[in-house]
Amino acid sequence: MFIIKTIEWKDDKIIILDQRLLPHKEIYITYEDYLGVANAIKNMVIRGAPAIGVAAAMGIALAAQGFGVKDFDSFYEKILVASKRLSETRPTAVNLFWAIERMKSCALANKDKPVNEIVELLKKEALKIYQEDIESNRRIGRFGQELLKDGWTVLTHCNAGALATAGYGTALGIIYSADEAGKRISVFVDETRPLLQGARLTAWELQKHGIKTTVITDNMAATIMKQGKINAVVVGADRIAINGDVANKIGTYGVAVLAEKHRIPFYVAAPISTIDPKISDGSKIPIEERDHNEVKKIGMTQITPAYVDVINPAFDITPAELITAIVTDKGIVTPPFAKSIPAILSS
Repeated sequence: MFIIKTIEWKDDKIIILDQRLLPHKEIYITYEDYLGVANAIKNMVIRGAPAIGVAAAMGIALAAQGFGVKDFDSFYEKILVASKRLSETRPTAVNLFWAIERMKSCALANKDKPVNEIVELLKKEALKIYQEDIESNRRIGRFGQELLKDGWTVLTHCNAGALATAGYGTALGIIYSADEAGKRISVFVDETRPLLQGARLTAWELQKHGIKTTVITDNMAATIMKQGKINAVVVGADRIAINGDVANKIGTYGVAVLAEKHRIPFYVAAPISTIDPKISDGSKIPIEERDHNEVKKIGMTQITPAYVDVINPAFDITPAELITAIVTDKGIVTPPFAKSIPAILSS
């Protein structure tokens, strides 16, 4: 199994694979302060809900090392400043906020200890979040691969693999796990406009793992389904409402509609931390609007008239009724999600 290190803590620095340059260049950037990490999340050097959660946790641990204060109140005030900056980077993926809250809770739980000990505990907590994510992905893979049969072809949208996590993958983790179990799985990869995460990242990952991969443009999915070439759809998620509505990369909703039309199972893969129990349904999930130049350009090449209007929502909402099952690190949940999701959260 080819190992992809999306993010790594080394010598009290954070090393991140620059995903903007893939598949042409594999360049790693070293960050020595949390502001750099925040910019890396904002500018999509690193992306994917679990991965940016790990990055935020490491960012806080890195920030804590440079505060230079000895009393807890001053220390925690600086933790809050760093947390606020990191929380402002991407609004949709709940893992980011979950990780930040966990790091703040770690600091508060140890407030009676010397500050230098808290700094070390925050580092350990960030590394624990990192390791837990890899283990979580492995469990998702083991649960989810049971849904795929030998010889099946899967369609996926965007990238929910090792590059979107600490190093294994959610949606792609299911495919990797099926492959490890000896199943012959092939994949159709939506290119995923406007930033082409499918064509650039998912295809790169799958190729590294030796999985048979075919890239299609987003508007080919309906025809490929009609031709009977797709047995299942597996996608990731950036936030899941308590009723089962799912926020994922823009275009996911359309794929779900097509899957229902062609009676193809539509599976979502995500850790429990992606479920937001405070969000009642998808209409309450904030949707990030990104730079319009991402639509107007491919790389440095302008593809639209200079002054045309553009909208660029990064995510859309797939309603629960279009989802066959959600594969989590605690197991598989099925409709009615309004009952099964609260049940698995409390298990």
